[in-house]
Amino acid sequence: MGMIKGPAIFLAQFAGTDAPFDTLENIAGWAAGLGYKGIQVPCDPRFIDLDRAASSKDYCDELKGLCADKGVEITELSTHIQGQLVAVHPAFAPQFDGFAPEALRGKPLEQAAWAAGECVKAAKASRNMGLDVQVGFSGALAWPYLYPWPQRPAGLVEEAFAELGRRWKPILDAHEDQGVDYAYEIHPGEDLMDGASFERFVDAVDSHARACINYDPSHFVLQQLDYLGFIDLYHDRIKAFHVKDAEFNPTARQGVYSGFETWANRAGRFRSLGDGQVDFAGIFSKLTQYGYDGWAVLEWECAIKSPAQGAAEGAPFIARHIIEPTPHAFDDFAGAGTDRDAVRRMLGITA
Repeated sequence: MGMIKGPAIFLAQFAGTDAPFDTLENIAGWAAGLGYKGIQVPCDPRFIDLDRAASSKDYCDELKGLCADKGVEITELSTHIQGQLVAVHPAFAPQFDGFAPEALRGKPLEQAAWAAGECVKAAKASRNMGLDVQVGFSGALAWPYLYPWPQRPAGLVEEAFAELGRRWKPILDAHEDQGVDYAYEIHPGEDLMDGASFERFVDAVDSHARACINYDPSHFVLQQLDYLGFIDLYHDRIKAFHVKDAEFNPTARQGVYSGFETWANRAGRFRSLGDGQVDFAGIFSKLTQYGYDGWAVLEWECAIKSPAQGAAEGAPFIARHIIEPTPHAFDDFAGAGTDRDAVRRMLGITA
């Protein structure tokens, strides 16, 4: 069995213009000071020059050295923003327009091409950094049609996933060239939002070996999905892990579909680690059982608690849950050795 690495923290929710959240050096020192051993770095120009990282191992070594000097290492690069733009339904295009370079605003096809190129650059940068996994989103074309009313025309979902596959297959092939997995965060708002939709996508990319999963149980709590059983089904594809808590408290007024309410007033909402309902003991046990040896990365989002408190509490919480795998069976002390003749006699096999 492998041993989970950590604790680590995803920097996206903390990035800002003021120190210590404004540069990679500053935020790395901040994370180390809280007890984190790793940082998951968004491909944000405040933290990384992706063009240089894709073309220069020396530059990547500089970034790794800078982080090491502060006491942390880079766990994965994140292309959530870029991955989102690979596929955007027109209904959401105005909301995602700000994710793209200014010159591409209002040009969804050009944005998709740019985003695909950025994900490929991040694969090359990951290889230059010695990383085997990149994390991000899939984007979405079918999401506005999630609820089947008005009735969907036959073939709509199939064509949406076929197109998603066409867009991602060349990106995944580029990841194969670099020996890097792309771990999709299974997330409402993306077309890859549960196990069934992930399976559709894997079929659409011809069971591509680099199409993997960034496991985040919080999104499954909000969907009332069996997040422990999910590990049993898809553990061979789970290559990254966001440690994020959530709670679901349905009332007579709202349930799973409560998205018109504010985050604080929803039946399902994200919480800081330990404040929600996620069974992290069960999750860490199952991941360890199946040999997951990647990072446990805090993704902090909470409708109530401050980010400062959430980040401070996250490192010790994760550290407490990491399991050191046992090197032997607990009942080995009672073993009597192996004697084939004795075994055969015990089974009544005398001939």
